[in-house]
Amino acid sequence: VGNSSELTCPPKSNITMVTWKISPKVGGSCTLGYRADQNKTDRTNCSDSMNWKFRPDRDPALEIWQVGIDHEGNYTCEVVATDGNFHQTYHLTVLVPPRLTLYCDDHGNPVCKAAAGKPAAQILWVLESNSTPKEEGHDNGTVTVLSTFTAYSTNVTNATCIVSHPAGNQSKSIAC
Repeated sequence: VGNSSELTCPPKSNITMVTWKISPKVGGSCTLGYRADQNKTDRTNCSDSMNWKFRPDRDPALEIWQVGIDHEGNYTCEVVATDGNFHQTYHLTVLVPPRLTLYCDDHGNPVCKAAAGKPAAQILWVLESNSTPKEEGHDNGTVTVLSTFTAYSTNVTNATCIVSHPAGNQSKSIAC
């Protein structure tokens, strides 16, 4: 989320036409097109956050700025050239790193919260505990995971929570 993404298209010489067909998971489809005979580009229902990376006659790559969850979906590039027709399809999946917080509950137990990640994060504790993570799904496809540390022994003074996620791992320690 938030970064730019570039989707490449098969580079061919003597391009006649290039079309990007974009079908997001949510919302309507959009199309970017280029015709060499008219040296003209066209866009239908596409947001300003996506456009040709350079000139479509030289490089038909698509660039998406500030990638968000709403950009998830299928992206197909179709190239018509003198030596044949070519296509490339991508399925864009957006990762959202969770926000990690660690605090002590009313009973003095450490609680680790990985909020609004996509996909759901995994929570582990450095010391063994009998905690069972709870997940809460959100309308935008993100998930919050909550885990309360319950130690097997009563003399644990410091707990470390490790959040594992495809967008990056994080850890925090606390003494309750």
